Amino acid sequence: MAINELLTVKEMYRADAATIGGGVPSLELMEAAGQAIAEEIQDRWEKRPVSILCGPGNNGGDGFVVACLLVKAKWPVIVSLLGEHGKLTGDAAANAEKWQGDIKPLSTEALKGDPLVVDALFGAGLTRPLNGVARETVEAINTRQLDCVAVDIPSGVHGDSGEILGAAPFAALTVTFFRAKPGHVLLPGRVHCGELIIANIGIPEMVLNDIQPQTFVNGPSLWLENYPWPRADTHKYNRGHAVIAGGETLTGAARLAAYSARRIGAGLVTIAAPRGTFEIYAADRPGTLVKTIVDTAEFRQLLNDPRKNAVLVGPGAGISTRTRERVMAALEVGKSVVLDADAFTVFENDPGVLLAAINGDCLLTPHEGEFVRVFNVEGDKLNRARAAARESGAVVLVKGPDTVIAAPDGRAVINASGSPDLATAGTGDVLAGMALGLIAQGMAIFSAAAAATWLHGAAAEEAGPGMIAEDLPDTMPLVLRRLLDLKVRAQLRSGDN
Repeated sequence: MAINELLTVKEMYRADAATIGGGVPSLELMEAAGQAIAEEIQDRWEKRPVSILCGPGNNGGDGFVVACLLVKAKWPVIVSLLGEHGKLTGDAAANAEKWQGDIKPLSTEALKGDPLVVDALFGAGLTRPLNGVARETVEAINTRQLDCVAVDIPSGVHGDSGEILGAAPFAALTVTFFRAKPGHVLLPGRVHCGELIIANIGIPEMVLNDIQPQTFVNGPSLWLENYPWPRADTHKYNRGHAVIAGGETLTGAARLAAYSARRIGAGLVTIAAPRGTFEIYAADRPGTLVKTIVDTAEFRQLLNDPRKNAVLVGPGAGISTRTRERVMAALEVGKSVVLDADAFTVFENDPGVLLAAINGDCLLTPHEGEFVRVFNVEGDKLNRARAAARESGAVVLVKGPDTVIAAPDGRAVINASGSPDLATAGTGDVLAGMALGLIAQGMAIFSAAAAATWLHGAAAEEAGPGMIAEDLPDTMPLVLRRLLDLKVRAQLRSGDN
């Protein structure tokens, strides 16, 4: 099973403390961490000069363990220390004493000869910007484009936010322990980590029972069990009927959303088309239903049909009073609602009106620019998404290469699937339509948002370079087939076949 839990720095300290309290010596944990790092290095590189940069804390202790193990394996190793050897304490001091070679003061001299660098300076608990010789050395690693292995997290990456504190090396490999942290997945930290390995160092799974993590990296194991696969007796009317408010000018957005909702399984999708646009919408995909809507009263009447259970407002809707009215109507009729794009911009001057109107199942899918038009919250992306979900009572999906999905109860998911090719027009409309389609089929809002986001990224990876938004729904049958295969394999492993 995939490891989805992400632990904050404080939660990881609790995991360590619980393990030590359960009888595992802290020195044993450090030795296991160093062993894991040394093994990963030997698995990836031929013997070559290694420069191990040790900090004054436990990360430095891990570095000394790695140094001893690599020398034992006949690798040429030099060790540099930030600070004084005599000021090391605890397990770090104990492992430094086991090192029989020289310990040089940290400086860029440690990088001569283009060695493989082991960054054991600081772990995820760093809260202040790198400065002095530590920053100078880290910047030199990047300038010289040296191969770098980071212990726990690249020094200078904040473990909870992924923020870069002054500078951080671009590691080829990062080895962390037991569980990853949000900073490994959030940008910009993620691009500094390179390949991420989560090593088992003897911390028991049961420590999670007390910690109760609330943050997860997105993946099928979080929601696959609840994915709305059709059964043998399923028909289109019990797969949901979604409604999308069509725009008058930018008609492509609603059409992309409708196509995506259908591709992901919605039984029926109707575009509510403004007067004069029926032909445009009707000429697109023959399976999409189109109904001309003259005014908001007719839109509300359409939504009052009990067979229509989910509605999307925003893509290509335009900055207008009509869009604002459509949003308010959608929120008033008691259906599941997805709001995207222009649905936020029309409330930029009085966001409180929008937030006060949210009183049921609702998913908000803003990008960063739209987010700040509605929410006045500060902090890193994860904390801002959580604050917005609490304030609005909605599930909030903040789009980007590190999309964050937060629920009002504090749960949050960080997505890492996808590719830079998603940076093209219309992909956000596709995502909104996919979420709408899953919600129409009865999937819970938070799970639907997470599943749609992961599948959206998987489709982009499958489509590859040159991808445009239209390719994503076209790729969905292949992605869903693989997802179904994953479900079948999971059932066979569990004996539930």
